[in-house]
Amino acid sequence: MSEQLAVPLPVSHPRYGRLQFAAMGASDLDAVVRIEEAVYSHPWTRGNFQDSLYSGYQAQTLRDAHGELLGYFLVMLAVDEAHLLNISVAALHQHQGLGRMLLDQATGLARQHHMRTMLLEVRESNVHAAKVYRQYGFTEIGRRKNYYPAANQTREGAIVMSLPL
Repeated sequence: MSEQLAVPLPVSHPRYGRLQFAAMGASDLDAVVRIEEAVYSHPWTRGNFQDSLYSGYQAQTLRDAHGELLGYFLVMLAVDEAHLLNISVAALHQHQGLGRMLLDQATGLARQHHMRTMLLEVRESNVHAAKVYRQYGFTEIGRRKNYYPAANQTREGAIVMSLPL
């Protein structure tokens, strides 16, 4: 696993109080997969997360003071580009600013690794997430047709977005 440079120090949130970022490890995967399965129609599998950790992708969790997993992200670093592969907030904790905190941590980590750009894909139907990314400063740079699996064995397009770091 590659070095996780962003400092996993406590952060403060008006509703949750003290929160903690930490490197994601194998012991986190049960809770991560539970969130993944609850918030996505086509979730990553435990194997996807295990492979990502084994490949050395940057992966961090966000927990409250009681140890409850609130969210997580995974970023792949390549040359001068960070690719945000997955970012999720537990369903009961969405719309509380935690997604922005995760984005702040992910972009901070990418900057510490001297990345110049962060890329991501978002489902065309995920209007809320696309709006959050735009408000954060991401801009659309393209589309990928039939990128994501969708209902009834169909496919859905992705919006490709970029953020200068």
